[in-house]
Amino acid sequence: MKFKINRDHFSNGLTQVLNVVGSKAAIPILSNVLIDTGKNEISLSTTNLDLGIRCKIKANINESGSITLPVKRLAGIVRELPNVDVSFDASVGYQAKITSGGSQFKIMGIGAEEFPNLPDTSEDKSFTIEQSELATMLCNVAYAQSNDETRYVLNGVYLNFKDGKLTFVATDGRRLSLAKTDLEIKAASTGAIILPAKTVGELLRLLGKGDKLTTTFNEQRASFKIETNKDNSGLSDSIHLFSKVVEGTYPNYQQVIPKETHQRIKLERELFLQCVHRAALVTSERSNSVKIKISVNLLEITASSPDFGESQELMAIPYSGPDLQVAFNPQFLMDPLRALKKDDVFFEVKDEVSPGVFKTLENFVCVIMPVRLS
Repeated sequence: MKFKINRDHFSNGLTQVLNVVGSKAAIPILSNVLIDTGKNEISLSTTNLDLGIRCKIKANINESGSITLPVKRLAGIVRELPNVDVSFDASVGYQAKITSGGSQFKIMGIGAEEFPNLPDTSEDKSFTIEQSELATMLCNVAYAQSNDETRYVLNGVYLNFKDGKLTFVATDGRRLSLAKTDLEIKAASTGAIILPAKTVGELLRLLGKGDKLTTTFNEQRASFKIETNKDNSGLSDSIHLFSKVVEGTYPNYQQVIPKETHQRIKLERELFLQCVHRAALVTSERSNSVKIKISVNLLEITASSPDFGESQELMAIPYSGPDLQVAFNPQFLMDPLRALKKDDVFFEVKDEVSPGVFKTLENFVCVIMPVRLS
């Protein structure tokens, strides 16, 4: 196996596949990257058995073959090579020789035959979506995923594809976020999966390198073919991400979303975010809430704690309904406000014991349970 490759392209490709590998792999091969030659390109693959990734990098192939090498060590070496031209030679045993300028490294690897196979998804259900749209939807809900391992079915984002709609939902039991978009999906490709939090994080990192993304899925797994633009990164036409899905039945999220609208207030998103952020500066672990008081044309945000003192923020709002007050965890208010990009959001509230609801005109809802007022 011999090829010549651009150092920066090689480094970029290794960076794309590096995140999947954990710090402590269960077996040695899972710490390695599989390097495989193709026509005028090499493919780089890593996996932790739950999540796998493959990308292809342009290269001049002199002799075909495959090998696996410790990916973190290899990435560190390639990044520091002195010359942009790199020669790679793995002709003898499981040792690779890397040469660049006056530098030469020999790295011991493991045979490619021991590397776990990434799944064949050719028979799975599929649909295609714009990368920018998928990234926006994931951002709008991902913060609400649970990290409570005893409720593993909530440790991810629920994706539902049916009735011409793509719906994303995440909840940790104290808040729930939902984003929808219209999407033409063939009847044979309808279904639902729960994507693990790690997969969601990888997708958010990878999206934006091209225009389209094709998702394939079945009851055990999902895969994402992420198109990449032809630029100076050296990446070939796409990156493939493969993931197991969370097994189990997602709870009925529809019953959490209030059916009736009581008091609806139009808010300037960025201004409200700044006010909540400042008010929360005096909160503590013991007193982690901000109180929202609503009166005619005025919204008041206050917080207090025995440790740090008190804060008050005032906002003019278009409102003519009854006086209301309700308290929330400030982080739960700020997370959706940071994720959204629209200038205006609608905030709906009923009373101090009912959830608050953020909405936009673009099929987004975030339900937040209140903190009991003392």
